[in-house]
Amino acid sequence: MSAAAAAAVEKRLEAGAAEAGFWAALDVWTLKPQVANRRLSGCRLEAEREAHCSAAGLRPVLAELLPGLRRESGGELDEILPAVVGERASGRLKVMLRTVIPKTQAESCKELVFQDFKNNTATFIPVEGHIATSCTFKKSNIYSFKLRQIEGDELWVISVSILCPEEWVADGILYPKTAWLTDVLLTKIVKWSTENKKSYFKSTLSLISVEKYSKCYQRLKAKYKEMVKIWPEVTNPEKFVYEDVAIATYLLVLWEDERAEKGLTAKQSFIDLGCGNGLLVHILINEGHPGRGIDVRKRRIWDMYGPQTCLKECAITPSDDFLFPDVDWIIGNHSDELTPWIPVVAARSSYSCRYFVLPCCFFDFYGKYCRRQTKSTQYRAYLDFITEVGSICGFKVEEDCLRIPSTKRVCLIGNQRTYSASGEERLDEERAHYIRERYSCTGANTNCIEVKDTASLFAHNIMDCSNVDDGMVQDTSGEADFSVFNKWVAGFIPREKVEKVRNCAALPRDFIDDIVLQVAKALLKTNQDNCEDSTGYWNKGGSLPLKNVADLLDCDMLQKLKKECGGLKTLLRNNYQVFEVVHGNVQIRDWSKEKQTKTMSSDTKRKSPSEAFKTRLCWFFVNHPDGCPRAAEKCPFAHGIEEVRPRANGKKNI
Repeated sequence: MSAAAAAAVEKRLEAGAAEAGFWAALDVWTLKPQVANRRLSGCRLEAEREAHCSAAGLRPVLAELLPGLRRESGGELDEILPAVVGERASGRLKVMLRTVIPKTQAESCKELVFQDFKNNTATFIPVEGHIATSCTFKKSNIYSFKLRQIEGDELWVISVSILCPEEWVADGILYPKTAWLTDVLLTKIVKWSTENKKSYFKSTLSLISVEKYSKCYQRLKAKYKEMVKIWPEVTNPEKFVYEDVAIATYLLVLWEDERAEKGLTAKQSFIDLGCGNGLLVHILINEGHPGRGIDVRKRRIWDMYGPQTCLKECAITPSDDFLFPDVDWIIGNHSDELTPWIPVVAARSSYSCRYFVLPCCFFDFYGKYCRRQTKSTQYRAYLDFITEVGSICGFKVEEDCLRIPSTKRVCLIGNQRTYSASGEERLDEERAHYIRERYSCTGANTNCIEVKDTASLFAHNIMDCSNVDDGMVQDTSGEADFSVFNKWVAGFIPREKVEKVRNCAALPRDFIDDIVLQVAKALLKTNQDNCEDSTGYWNKGGSLPLKNVADLLDCDMLQKLKKECGGLKTLLRNNYQVFEVVHGNVQIRDWSKEKQTKTMSSDTKRKSPSEAFKTRLCWFFVNHPDGCPRAAEKCPFAHGIEEVRPRANGKKNI
């Protein structure tokens, strides 16, 4: 079938998009197809060549890339070529061979990608069989993208063409239905062509094999998926289980590559500082890596792992008491206040020690991190800071992006030193000097213990703490009895064993009620002029930006809210009955417009009607000038004291 018979679908570009945007978009689909097709794990670029835009020019390149190409497929090249080069065959082509990797256990697929920059055409040709022994083109699934300008117009058009649309073979994974190409993929290509976003981060899984990662992840996901059903913590099980499975997968592939590169047979040992729920430690140990985890607070799930998973409850303070010379890798997975110390601990533990850190919350050596320039985001600035710490400590720091359900998914890896072992003493002086400078710049020393010789705060002697025994695991409910001269800094404060509730729920009820009433009155006043003469009108008030709402409160109120996670926004969202916060604006919730058949939240489903129904007074019935918009029998809150029912658990009604 000739290329002229191909089916084509076009989409217009917005003004301003042109050739550079088109090829940038095609690079995304060519090198990172998983961004568009969620059933793919990624792809691997096998080879890249240039060839003259003709059958004679392509045959030598194809013979090199596909040595097993059958003779009949070579004859088909004349038929396929018009789809590859377009109407005007001239100039040179870029030819790429890529392996497209699915997320499932399905086989990977080889594809040839022809990019004709002169004619703004990119063609994708699947290859069936083994490229080294016997292979052929899969003509049924050849498709191409083309950019062209409409004559006499400034508009550009991107089209997708399928060589043999009636023969297209859809497997739902590597090759979805043709409608997906025209409706979904083409739309994404157009969108990417018009965007001019500069990424501050690397592509995902840039340091390891995507194919190895995909196979290992599927195996571990199937092995540990039951953890979701028995998760005893209050955190979201699906997020935390699959996130730790993904992190473990990355480390296992990274360490496998390291063993192959260095000719090692023994699996690497590790210690996870600030291990949290301990699942990452549990998985790595089950996969044959000796290790342990330490955290300031024991979790309920720890007892479910069994004795083979070594987890210790201990407050970690950067000092000589926490060096691990017999450990291969130090892990800091969302290690918060320990994050900047992970490279320091690794560097001082031994010359062969490496580290993996996944920064999340922004901490400096002594407290909260404050960026010193605003040219980039705070997250990017913090990653640069942790990278700088690793470099100062003498590591060649590499950055990669994980595939985890988190906005903070960039990891930093220090697995090579930039100096010889004989230079350790000099490098350690530089580390101490750097830490001392950060100590001075942040002003942390104003709240620290007064010490005459400040240099002693940064000195250390290496001690073997790789085997953290029970004698070292102290009761973290009291103050740790560390000598200030044994610490590397005097200003570091480890987190408390008992986690404070900071979601505004522990604030005094009177304090919360005052803010709710004050904000509600201000919202009602913003719409007062529109409802004064309206009979039967229920005043839902107006809308105010969060900043304007904050201006209504006095300094004491704001100071109390600043100590809570989310502050004012969290308090307003906690009072779901009264307010809704949409796109940074606060407004009174209009229950008269709420659908009665609205799907209940997971929290609501856990409670039977007898537990919650009519156990609290309706805020609108008591405080709103027009009362509650719902009838008493339809409102889940009590319209009057006489309707209030006692709570089943005996708690006081509020």
